[in-house]
Amino acid sequence: MSYTKAELLESMPQTGKVVWIGIRAEKRAPVESVMEIQVDTDLGLTGDHYSKNGGRRQVSLIQAEHVEAVEKMLNTNIDPAWLRRNIVVAGVNLLAFKDRQFQLGDVIMEMTGLCYPCSRLEENLGPGGYNAMRGHGGITARVIKGGILRVGDEVRLVIEEGVGV
Repeated sequence: MSYTKAELLESMPQTGKVVWIGIRAEKRAPVESVMEIQVDTDLGLTGDHYSKNGGRRQVSLIQAEHVEAVEKMLNTNIDPAWLRRNIVVAGVNLLAFKDRQFQLGDVIMEMTGLCYPCSRLEENLGPGGYNAMRGHGGITARVIKGGILRVGDEVRLVIEEGVGV
């Protein structure tokens, strides 16, 4: 059987799970881990410093599997707060959400770009931390539909009606 690219992009039966949520009140402030958070279409994550900015980078997400890969490269355990991302998800490929909407519990987001490593990662992870994170930095997103986001919420692609394999 032959599939169109549109059909392949809609074929994502895998679902993931939110495994960690963190916010920073200010740009260089420590990241605070939370079990749930209010998510707003205009502000992003309530209390996060990016909530003041709005726009395309309201939220940053990273895959737990990429965190594990970086841990192996650096031969260390990593606290998700050190990575300065807002949400860690497991079990789903975040890059498959490119130009797509995805749902985390009741919240709907849309990927807006890649989240590149910054110099803080070298400080937080030690020598080589910046380079270990290259290609594993996660994605940025904007909020399409707000709500309460909780650790344990399911993560899945929003499938357009009438399309699919």
